[in-house]
Amino acid sequence: MLFNSFEFLVFLPIVFLLYWFVFRGRWWQNLLVVVASYVFYGWWDWRFLLLIALTSFCSYGSGLLLERFEGQRCRQQLVSAANIVLNLCVLGIFKYYNFFVENLDVLSGMMGFHLDWVTMNVVLPVGISFYTFQALSYTIDVYQKKLRATHDIIEFFAYISFFPQLVAGPIERATNLLPQFQRERHFDYVKAVDGMRQMLWGFLKKLVVADNCAAVVNEYWGHYQDLPGVSLFLLGVLFTFQIYCDFSGYSDIAIGCARLFGFNLMRNFNFPYFSRSIPEFWRRWHISLTTWFRDYIYFPLGGSRCGKWKTIRNVYIVWGVSGLWHGANWTFVCWGLFHATLLAVYNMMDINTKYKDVVAYGRSIPSVKETLQMALTFFLAVMGWIIFRAETMTQAADYLKSMFTNKFFDLTLLHGEKYCCFGLLLLFVEWIQRDKQHALQFPCVWPFNHRVVRWGIYYTILFIIAKFAGSSQTFIYFQF
Repeated sequence: MLFNSFEFLVFLPIVFLLYWFVFRGRWWQNLLVVVASYVFYGWWDWRFLLLIALTSFCSYGSGLLLERFEGQRCRQQLVSAANIVLNLCVLGIFKYYNFFVENLDVLSGMMGFHLDWVTMNVVLPVGISFYTFQALSYTIDVYQKKLRATHDIIEFFAYISFFPQLVAGPIERATNLLPQFQRERHFDYVKAVDGMRQMLWGFLKKLVVADNCAAVVNEYWGHYQDLPGVSLFLLGVLFTFQIYCDFSGYSDIAIGCARLFGFNLMRNFNFPYFSRSIPEFWRRWHISLTTWFRDYIYFPLGGSRCGKWKTIRNVYIVWGVSGLWHGANWTFVCWGLFHATLLAVYNMMDINTKYKDVVAYGRSIPSVKETLQMALTFFLAVMGWIIFRAETMTQAADYLKSMFTNKFFDLTLLHGEKYCCFGLLLLFVEWIQRDKQHALQFPCVWPFNHRVVRWGIYYTILFIIAKFAGSSQTFIYFQF
């Protein structure tokens, strides 16, 4: 079920009313969350439910066994490893089997012999990478004694399948979300209103900017060879707006929706296009995934505490895995290694940990230095997104080559320039609100403390959505 569908507009108020007015008490509300989440997820294909149920049951059981074998280190390691391997095998079969088979076949052919590999026509379950990583974090946290195993199977299934963030994150940690299922929840009007504001902003980003940019990008990408350099760069900028507004729009809707039910999900985007360096960019983009890799791969490898060259090695490992997480294609791996190289350069310059504050805090406009830093970071991000969007490595290389050699200043209109203006207008609003959790988090000062002003903003946004919404497009990160 898509957030931007009629079915969801019917589904959400029904679940909301049942949750607060019929299913009273924590256990009954958790049960409703499980049922509603399985309906939400099974709307695409009921067979997907078998996989998420398997992941949930095995991870739940692993927590109980880890608790049972308390003090028996070897057995706990065996249980933890078994559950991790099982989950990664399920993910690998459905997401990467054909990719590895095809590449092994190519490699064997280069060595002079052919292996008769069998490929499978497998439908990739929506959001499998997201809920698998969420399940893995539970097992690892219980093993590391950051969390006690839960005995309530309903609350655990609710944690894994919570429908607002089930298919595209944020990837929640058990230490944050599971305790929220373990305590009583009461309706908070202020929290619910703020959640609806965040959802409204998310719908604006998705329906007006992302979907319209997607239509232009899809139209021109297939014959990029015919476009001059500046138009190719503009097409890359459109995709840069598309992927940000698509994914951060989903996150805004998910976080806002969760607040309607009394839950606080972790922040997933912190205005990343205002970053002054690539390391800062990755502290602000898809925060739930980057911190997951940091805590469960980068730190166990030694992080930055093992010397400069080993630190750079760890960065390449993490970003190679991160690229592969995004999809079974060498373009994603190359995109990850591209950012690993940039991060390694910043690391060698000893500026990878700078800029953790809000840019131009307390000022309306950034300094010249900050402007140039943000422009460079944005340009590097665009280069990366072009690799990310390409279908093959050959196409990515040819696109970048064409962008710098094809009559760069011979502008060909893409019929998408107005959507760049929409994106820039959106960034302008986010710039003003860059010290807030989201763009519609109004301060309690004039004129926003007047109801007429607030509702005027809401109706203006609804009018813009009704007037300029693009054709319905699925969310990009559903394929991951």
